[in-house]
Amino acid sequence: MTLPAKTPNLTSADEKRSVGEGLFNKCQGCAAVLTATDLERNWHVCPGCGFHHPMEHGRWRELLLDDGLLSPWEEHVQPSDPLQFIDQKSYPERLQKAQSAANATESVEVGRGKIFGRDVAYGSYVFAFMAGTMGSVAGERIVRLFERATLQRLPVILLHASGGARMQEGILSLMQMAKTVAALGRYRACRQPYISILMHPTTGGVAASTALLGDVNIAEPNALIGFAGPRVIENTLRTKLPEGFQRSDFLISHGMIDSIVARAELKSTLNTLLNHLSREPK
Repeated sequence: MTLPAKTPNLTSADEKRSVGEGLFNKCQGCAAVLTATDLERNWHVCPGCGFHHPMEHGRWRELLLDDGLLSPWEEHVQPSDPLQFIDQKSYPERLQKAQSAANATESVEVGRGKIFGRDVAYGSYVFAFMAGTMGSVAGERIVRLFERATLQRLPVILLHASGGARMQEGILSLMQMAKTVAALGRYRACRQPYISILMHPTTGGVAASTALLGDVNIAEPNALIGFAGPRVIENTLRTKLPEGFQRSDFLISHGMIDSIVARAELKSTLNTLLNHLSREPK
């Protein structure tokens, strides 16, 4: 005789959690409870306090590019395992898991898109892919973004959100700092603008390379931007850091960035900057 399958014993708290799971989000700024739909519709910005929550790279394309369309470049440049690195898992296992979780092939995507009808070279770090860490393929894609933009005389928009260099690639990861900055230096010859957008967080080797070298550096509100994190600095220097250290407001007050722009205003701000700074291709 076949017995009927047992229904798991759920407490009332478990039932409430399962019913509401995925439907509501708590704002990280003011702790207000928001529906997931409303938060998504508002580009993941709290309508009450204006706190900017993380947003996945596909939504960034929808926010900034006309019709959300990007013609991808360099997708064939795929990560490998140059050092045969293994910790608790092998590096290929971690890459496979990251690709599945982030729905991306690497921590950087690049391509050609339009902003209010103007062609731009567009790049974005994908934070969901191993915390947006920069490995050799991420660096190579950024180099090729600048090289294609140079040949096609396009302005470059590059969005940064990263935990820094990728430890599984060792020195090969660290050398991408110099490599990407050198490509940016060559790009300057075409006299088109490079606009850097700094999201939360922008740290480590990414902050120390292309992130703060834009012709215009724009940060999101309350974004953490810096090389070493506050806790590392405090433990190293054995001192208490100022309130808001390394946040957007702190950086703009010290002249390290040019502007803080809310997400809803970012595309129109880019359009204004491109109208002022871009040169028409000959």
